[in-house]
Amino acid sequence: MKTDRKAERSGIVGAAASPMQARGREGEERAAAHLAAQGVRILARNRHCRGGELDLVGLHGDMLVFVEVRMRANPRFGGAAASITAEKRRRVILAAQWWLAGEGRRHAHRPCRFDVVLLEGPATTPPTWLQAAFDAD
Repeated sequence: MKTDRKAERSGIVGAAASPMQARGREGEERAAAHLAAQGVRILARNRHCRGGELDLVGLHGDMLVFVEVRMRANPRFGGAAASITAEKRRRVILAAQWWLAGEGRRHAHRPCRFDVVLLEGPATTPPTWLQAAFDAD
């Protein structure tokens, strides 16, 4: 049985992941596999801090890459890219700063980039990797 790590951290041990969480994890696995095939070494997954979250952190050459994974099975409410709001970008940037100050401090000297992997349509549709999708400005 898959468990929900967020629920476990909150004290609900053994809580089952919701279907949405399971789909999200599957999407992040697809994105990580796609990035790895393109030469990105994944350093961290699903890092949470107060006010933000990082889906994936990786190294692409010497570049430290913070990756937001966005999934949309149906474009009815806009595609996956449309779901990356200014608030979402702010939260990813906040989490990246937090990660660099803690777990990732040994990588703090590296140049950083914010990428997005879009997963749209059926699982057989290849991911779209948007490098330098947004800036920390």
